[in-house]
Amino acid sequence: MNTNPNATKKPKVLVTGANGQLGKELRQLEKSWPQFDFLFLSREDLPIHHFELVRQFFAAEHPDYLINCAAYTAVDKAEGEKELAYQINAEAVGVLAAICRERHCRFIHISTDYVFDGTGQRPYTEEDACSPQSVYGASKYHGEQLARQFDPDCIIIRTSWVYSSFGKNFVKTILRLLAEKPALSVVNDQQGSPTYAADLAEAILLIISSATWKPGIYHYSNTGNITWHTFALAIAQLQHSSVPINGISTDQYPTAARRPAYSVLDNTKVAAAFGVPIKDWKESLARCLSFCTFSA
Repeated sequence: MNTNPNATKKPKVLVTGANGQLGKELRQLEKSWPQFDFLFLSREDLPIHHFELVRQFFAAEHPDYLINCAAYTAVDKAEGEKELAYQINAEAVGVLAAICRERHCRFIHISTDYVFDGTGQRPYTEEDACSPQSVYGASKYHGEQLARQFDPDCIIIRTSWVYSSFGKNFVKTILRLLAEKPALSVVNDQQGSPTYAADLAEAILLIISSATWKPGIYHYSNTGNITWHTFALAIAQLQHSSVPINGISTDQYPTAARRPAYSVLDNTKVAAAFGVPIKDWKESLARCLSFCTFSA
């Protein structure tokens, strides 16, 4: 009989940024993945830019996987808080990567379509050149570089237009405005692909449960090439709302940070490498809206 106490030990999966959209969706899936022992830590539990705390935690807990959902995501605010954005989105990621490599913990880091300049005319692949146009995008791109420098065995997943029934996002904003306003105006000259955070969470768990670990950069979003205006119209349609939604140009809706005009991601690589299903954006939106209540 095998008396090794570690023989039946389940792999421990640490999720940082657990109170964000993706972190909460991963928590929703915890019971469906009993082969893993999950540990969810919020920004308050483990601020990833407090490096000594991170080192102490890893020494005590010995996680087998780290899914880093923690990030500075206030895109416009980052223009005035560059140092903090880089500390969380770049410097801290490099430290996490170094610790993961040192402690033989497999590292998955979440990045963004904002690493691209938005001048493309076809879906961006993982090999396309990056040229971020905002502090947020630049800090996330630098985080990718540090992750790969300090842990070449890591996996980076770029995603786009993330929404969920949790947290603050475009879908919940439109739902609120449909209930409050007689008419809406939404940008119609930025193209991308929405990503339901629940689908992304499932994809991540499929990756870590895969028979083989394949390091590198991967793109993941729902299928589709739409504008924010199209997205808003679909939300209204599924909610049976008659509130008119007018399309406007980016110039008519100025923001502190520049957004990519085109940031559709090519998902071919992740589907081929891990058999991850790529779901249709409108079907995923309908699933999200099927929830009766939206959690803060």
